[in-house]
Amino acid sequence: METPLLHLVFGGEVKDPQGTDFIDPNGLDVIGIFPNHDAAVKAWRGASQGRVDEANVKYVIVHLHRLLDPEHPVEFHERTDER
Repeated sequence: METPLLHLVFGGEVKDPQGTDFIDPNGLDVIGIFPNHDAAVKAWRGASQGRVDEANVKYVIVHLHRLLDPEHPVEFHERTDER
């Protein structure tokens, strides 16, 4: 079994929709941690579409696997299922 490439999905209100400066870090909506990019994208899309009418609410995907193993280049972490 392959080691999962963990991804975190969360969101909240941002000062500028083009940035990631969250207004209330204590009030972030944490969707969850997912074992692969496809699952994270599905969760991100659902959360984002649920708040589509709120222009200053943004959801993001964080590649936890890259943070947990910063010694390896990005290519080391990427697999064909993420592209």
